Amino acid sequence: MNVFSKLSVAAVALCAVAGAATQAEAANGAVRLRIFKAGFVLGGSAGEGTLVFQGRRYPLSIGGLSYGFTFGASETRFRGTVSNIRRPSDIAGVYAQAGAGAAAIKGAQAVVLTNQNGAVLTLAGEQTGVIVSLDLSGLALGLK
Repeated sequence: MNVFSKLSVAAVALCAVAGAATQAEAANGAVRLRIFKAGFVLGGSAGEGTLVFQGRRYPLSIGGLSYGFTFGASETRFRGTVSNIRRPSDIAGVYAQAGAGAAAIKGAQAVVLTNQNGAVLTLAGEQTGVIVSLDLSGLALGLK
């Protein structure tokens, strides 16, 4: 093997190790969210939550808009995980979704969302209220 080939193999091996280290740095956290949603065609949502990441708690603020067929009001309490984050601020951002749903008094909800930082929220919870929706919505999470 000539010197150039050995250097190429070493460079590829170094990149593979660096890529594995970057993946290993990404971690998971626990999330609790409480979201209030109301609307008539245009909808809005607001709420609060908590991220538990590497043993520390971080308060979250929630806001969002929806457009489409939305009628009613509801409260949803989610529990779940956030994955692929390296620091608490990676959870902050806009999570978009298109969806349809209905709740009359109580209903189960489950959703998986991704933001621009690559953070993946996997949430399940219970929705209370009376709401029917077929809309496009965006949910913005931020650290308080």
